[in-house]
Amino acid sequence: MSRSDAIDFLLLSAIWGASFLFMRVAVPEFGPFALIGLRSGLAALCLWPLLLARGRETGWGPVRTHLRELTVVGVVNALIPFTLFAYAALSLTAGFTALINASTPLWTALVGVLWLRSGLSRAQWCGLALGVLGMVILTWGKVDFKPGGSGLAVVAGLIATLAYGISTHYTKRKLAAVSPLGVAAGSQTTGALMLLPLAVIYWPAASPSLKAWIAAILLAVLATAFALILYFRLISRVGGQKASTVTFLIPVFAIGWGAALLGEGVTGPMLAGGAVVLLGTALTLGILRLPGTNREDLGKAAQKL
Repeated sequence: MSRSDAIDFLLLSAIWGASFLFMRVAVPEFGPFALIGLRSGLAALCLWPLLLARGRETGWGPVRTHLRELTVVGVVNALIPFTLFAYAALSLTAGFTALINASTPLWTALVGVLWLRSGLSRAQWCGLALGVLGMVILTWGKVDFKPGGSGLAVVAGLIATLAYGISTHYTKRKLAAVSPLGVAAGSQTTGALMLLPLAVIYWPAASPSLKAWIAAILLAVLATAFALILYFRLISRVGGQKASTVTFLIPVFAIGWGAALLGEGVTGPMLAGGAVVLLGTALTLGILRLPGTNREDLGKAAQKL
């Protein structure tokens, strides 16, 4: 990885880590529906000029012919997970929510096995098992469904990561002819349009503060539109597998941002569970391997994810 790629990698990690901070600040005043409607809508407005500049053949043309598929992705990759994570941010810290998000590759692997009958290596099965153990440690004592408890927030975060896993496979199968930028612009647009009625109905009666507006705009423009562009550029330069390792630094930055700017605490179970989740993720992605595992076979299995 070159120096410029490493800078992009760290910058992307910091931005996506900050996205959980932005949600934590903005969602109490906007509410989940209004915030995510704003997030997807502004992100789409930022992405469409870039897509239109590519012309019909490689830009907006494929988007126009795959509207049905992009609508599905808009629901599963934007509307559902964004809204659920915004809801979770009402009661969970930025760092904790980011650690739940780090389990996305585990869900992606599980969806591949159950839906597409994809084969996994021994190391990847071990990674899934470690991921489950890590989530148990991470959420131990948090799953309280009594009034004021955070049980529903934890469940919302887990469903959001499952949605990301489903979206990953659906996008690969149905939208191979659409550029990553087209998928991003199209799905953010369809997600925003479907969420528009709820965003209008649940728009806050009291005007959100300047701090909440700044956080919401940064979430949409910086942590969604710009971050997606940065991510696609990183994939084109270093490949999808290396780019996906950004997963490991996002919680680190999220925990750091939350502690430094919001005074959020970091607990022992949170660190231990997060470490086990990340170890399981590394095995599932093929970044780490068990002794005796053939690297080539592991790489082929990881590519199916």
